[in-house]
Amino acid sequence: MKRTAFFISDGTGITAETLGQSLLAQFETITFNKITRPYIDSVEKARAMVQQINKAAEVDGLRPIIFDTIVNQEIRDTLAMSNGFMIDIFSTFLSPLEQELTSHSSYSVGKSHSIGQHSNYMERIEAVNFALDNDDGARTHYYNKADLILVGVSRCGKTPTCLYMAMQYGIRAANYPLTEEDMERLQLPAALKQHRDKLFGLTIDPDRLTAIRHERKPNSRYASFAQCEFEVREVENLFRRENIAFINSTHFSVEEISAKILVEKGVERRLK
Repeated sequence: MKRTAFFISDGTGITAETLGQSLLAQFETITFNKITRPYIDSVEKARAMVQQINKAAEVDGLRPIIFDTIVNQEIRDTLAMSNGFMIDIFSTFLSPLEQELTSHSSYSVGKSHSIGQHSNYMERIEAVNFALDNDDGARTHYYNKADLILVGVSRCGKTPTCLYMAMQYGIRAANYPLTEEDMERLQLPAALKQHRDKLFGLTIDPDRLTAIRHERKPNSRYASFAQCEFEVREVENLFRRENIAFINSTHFSVEEISAKILVEKGVERRLK
């Protein structure tokens, strides 16, 4: 079965998309065509959206699912005229909260992503810059400022995980690729030894690593299954020998990997 799902917002759409995606993920037997439409902040834009929704309903033969975080009631009323099933994320959660807190919500557009939270904004920017500056073992003399240092073979997911933790949690994460030379020495590189308490390992299935590397350097020794299998095996042995916690990134999303790392290492999120 196939259904269309719209994430509609008068702001960035991040809230509608994040919660909507999480809810739809529970329905594994249904294929969703997911469409995000941010900044629907006028009745005219809402009317155009109604046409898109109705067209999707006609093509699918089923009414689309609509997750919205629209504040303006007139815009919401316009969207409600469509042939879609609407889920108002704000009212679903805010109404019970208003009753419990005996206080009215401000219902402000873009409140959850406001740059007004200046300290959070700066933490996020600094963390992202740190991840970029300390990517791929290029520089190691700032490791004393790192919250975490991810280690693993090349192309196992270290960089996207570091950047996600920086963006989402303000975590200062560096990453260091373990090379064939490191494996031959059967020990941790000197740059990592003094920061052992910050280390966390990522590993990956060799066949998946082969496919990823083949896209980067096709038909190379670097991308061969034999080389990938050797590196993964040796790095996992190194992790066990040095008592470094690690997880296999093959079947997890970057969100899941990040959450598991933070729990395992007990690292506090900087963004509250």
